[in-house]
Amino acid sequence: MTAPRTPRKAFGRLSLPERTYIADALRTETVGGVLLLLAAIAALVWANIPALHDSYESVSHFHFGPGALGLNLSVAHWAADGLLAIFFFVAGIELKRELVAGDLKDPRAAALPVIAALCGMAVPAVVYTVTATVGGGSLSGWAVPTATDIAFALAVLAVIGTSLPSALRAFLLTLAVVDDLFAILIIAVFFTDTLNFAALGGAVAGLVVFWLLLRKGVRGWYVYVPLGLVIWGLMYNSGIHATIAGVAMGLMLRCHTREGEDHSPGEHIEHLVRPLSAGLAVPLFALFSAGVAVSGGALADVFTKPETLGVVLGLVLGKTLGIFGGTWLTSRFTKASLSDDLAWADVFAVATLAGIGFTVSLLIGELAFDGDAAMTDEVKAAVLCGSLIAAALATVLLKVRNAKYRGMVAEEERDDDFSGVPDVYEEDDPAYHLRMAAVHEKKAAEHRRIAEEMQSARLAEVTGGAGEEDDRPA
Repeated sequence: MTAPRTPRKAFGRLSLPERTYIADALRTETVGGVLLLLAAIAALVWANIPALHDSYESVSHFHFGPGALGLNLSVAHWAADGLLAIFFFVAGIELKRELVAGDLKDPRAAALPVIAALCGMAVPAVVYTVTATVGGGSLSGWAVPTATDIAFALAVLAVIGTSLPSALRAFLLTLAVVDDLFAILIIAVFFTDTLNFAALGGAVAGLVVFWLLLRKGVRGWYVYVPLGLVIWGLMYNSGIHATIAGVAMGLMLRCHTREGEDHSPGEHIEHLVRPLSAGLAVPLFALFSAGVAVSGGALADVFTKPETLGVVLGLVLGKTLGIFGGTWLTSRFTKASLSDDLAWADVFAVATLAGIGFTVSLLIGELAFDGDAAMTDEVKAAVLCGSLIAAALATVLLKVRNAKYRGMVAEEERDDDFSGVPDVYEEDDPAYHLRMAAVHEKKAAEHRRIAEEMQSARLAEVTGGAGEEDDRPA
């Protein structure tokens, strides 16, 4: 007779290797997210102080680069097409790792974040489309509210000090990785007008060479960095957004370990490049993309024009309802019960947090309204407003349960046997219970010693007092 299958828990405890990886990745992303926030604030200040506005425009539109190679670009353009390629390179490695070693490896476990991410992109697009149609606006920006900015979301968590359980953080990270993949597919499919087939063929040939070198085990940054730059330049000149090159190269890296390896090449390279992405590439992109006018009139227009209102509603309502609804439906029809320590209110709060769409939303906004500078700035302002509203709502919702989260995290990190591994991962190991027995025996011996010393001191005090004649009453 087969044993009954244990019901799968949605947002259950992560395995120890996965928990360690998530903790390291989120630590870097959180620091990068704080830098992203600071860069966005600096951009807004720089662009809105009258004495500094002209210098912001001058720096953003300053061109440099080899014109003969079609790469004489503005600073803002280099940030959007060049630096974000690093960001998407890391996203490609993350996705590959999730597919071969993470949550996406198991189709049953992958269903939850994948369906949640798809619903979290489809519903905002529908919300934008309905809003723009009813208001008689342009449908060009339907893709703007579909993206989640994981760095910005984690920065909010860092600022408000929320101890979100690792399972929910992993869900947010995995969802954002899938979100990034579909966002880059949207950019490739819907925002490519003309193709230079010669340059595209060269980029594909370069990717083939890149893959062959990896297969042969060739090592050395001096081989891959120049080749990567050539592939990027050819992809840019092909007419397809250059960030596609970053994703493609990231997906080609091997992310499973072989005998004798502590870490796969993909994990090693991600560990080296992630700080560059989170700490430099994304903040610099924000610095030259978030500098929009935020006067009272401009902010009022955000909530009156159908395009900008559609972006705000898509991020705040569409993202929340899409992710929460997709998660609930997946859990409902796959018979996966929610973890005992969590409530659906926690999932709703994380879904609200995913409404922070900054980096990729700004990029798609620039592509969607290319050639219309006024609308581009208004859509950027809408992205900022929608992200801030989503952040504020998520802060309130998460704060309500913060005490519960702190208790869950403390339980996850408890290490009473001082083994360096949290106790929750060792409860089925006999060696753990032997170590705990030794710890308790040592504590018991210490308490017995203290009790004996206290008892001896009291006896000595009583005996000494009885022999003193001077202490008798007069």
